Amino acid sequence: MAAHPSGERFTVELEKGTNWWGAFVIGLAGTILVIGLAGYALLALGGVAVTLFIVLTLVGVFLCFCLAELAAAFPDRAGGLPSYAFETFKPWGDGASEHIGGLSSWAYWLGWFTVAPINAYLAALYITDLFGIPLGGTYGPISDKFGSAWSVGVLVTAAVILLVMFIPGWLGIRLGATFATILGIGSIIPLVLIIILPFFHPSSIDFGNIQLGTLPDGVTGSWQLILGWAFIFTWTVWAMEAAACYIGECREPARDAKIAMTAEGLFGLFIYIALPVMLLAVLGNAGFAELGSGDANVVFLGYVDKIFGANEFWKWFVGLALVAALLLSVLNALIGASRGLWQNSVDGVLPKTFGRTNKHGSPSTAIILSLIASLLVLLVGSPLQIYVFSNMGYLFALSVALVGFGVFRYKRDDFERPVKMPKIMAPFAILFGVLGLLLWLIGGYYSADYAVGEGYRWLYWVGLILLVLYVPLHLWRRAEDKRSGTPTPHHVDHPH
Repeated sequence: MAAHPSGERFTVELEKGTNWWGAFVIGLAGTILVIGLAGYALLALGGVAVTLFIVLTLVGVFLCFCLAELAAAFPDRAGGLPSYAFETFKPWGDGASEHIGGLSSWAYWLGWFTVAPINAYLAALYITDLFGIPLGGTYGPISDKFGSAWSVGVLVTAAVILLVMFIPGWLGIRLGATFATILGIGSIIPLVLIIILPFFHPSSIDFGNIQLGTLPDGVTGSWQLILGWAFIFTWTVWAMEAAACYIGECREPARDAKIAMTAEGLFGLFIYIALPVMLLAVLGNAGFAELGSGDANVVFLGYVDKIFGANEFWKWFVGLALVAALLLSVLNALIGASRGLWQNSVDGVLPKTFGRTNKHGSPSTAIILSLIASLLVLLVGSPLQIYVFSNMGYLFALSVALVGFGVFRYKRDDFERPVKMPKIMAPFAILFGVLGLLLWLIGGYYSADYAVGEGYRWLYWVGLILLVLYVPLHLWRRAEDKRSGTPTPHHVDHPH
């Protein structure tokens, strides 16, 4: 803990309270996002969805390896991939690195905090169903163009989940990692079992249902359709990078970065491909059409029914397993989203209030903001709608991080780093980053039309407007520095 010359309380380093396992299990929340996406994607795209999962997952694994190097090179930075932009773009000048890093962190927060309300909502669907919680009346959103009607029972349950998951996030990384370990074990094993369950009833499997280039009956293919959905996919599939958010809080960050990011990438490679494959192999396009919904609870319970028939044991087994996984994801979103804001406050880019920490070493203002924003989003959007405007932040941050890795390797290759990936990765990182930015610009524009429905393209513009809020936030920080008459504690360069 240190005191700023202005008298404000801030830290330049968060508590080193976990290791690679803690980073890995908390970061699993990114991988778990497949639960919410898989049903919608397979219902809309059939076998084409599996193809997109395979291609984009491979790029996501590549991103994890890039981040393993960056996290080990800058072990005292928190907030994951956007925080590294502050360092990787320094060859372009301090001003460029400051603003690219600041904008990336704000964009990353826009992408990550929304994970909490989405998965709280999905968990609430299971909880109300399994435990027979009264649904009550229907909550109508602000307008029919701004969200979907949810039952009051689901809404209240989701809000309670957010408030409960906030507690371990507030109490620091030690408790957060311990809590995440419990939930992680409670979700890893069942998720793997869900994938292998059909093999206990081989007659339920028909791999002929998987035709990688085939769309469901009645769906007309187009490049706008593919790009629009690919944009949605990146919000989920590339989220396996989430473990990087916590490397700065590991006791041995150089060692832990390599292990955690490698483990996250390999587990993501398995889950993001195997789960959609098995869902489609069991249900097929016809089965999804019969379900008529991409909601996670409908899809996974329909999947189990197709394998075992109407069986209460398996209904509860799958339901509770997915609740554990979704709760972990909520916790991760609240904790992870706050780290980037904290880091950029310390760097002098975003308002000083985001740099405040509580006595437990947790970014207090940033995590409170994440909670409040999550509760508000819970009131106004369905998952697919949230994906669109949220990913206008998230995909931007990820694409910038890939470009930054390439710049770092070309311009600062002599920089001392404990983990060093092959240099051939640099041009591919820049290529993937540029393609990601094009997908962000074009795929984001069409995503609402093809994933949500006609008349929702305004979500794209909402995402851009929220992204531009970085400008007044940065100007706010500049005004604070001017009033105090003291320089902001910028990050100190690492020695070569």
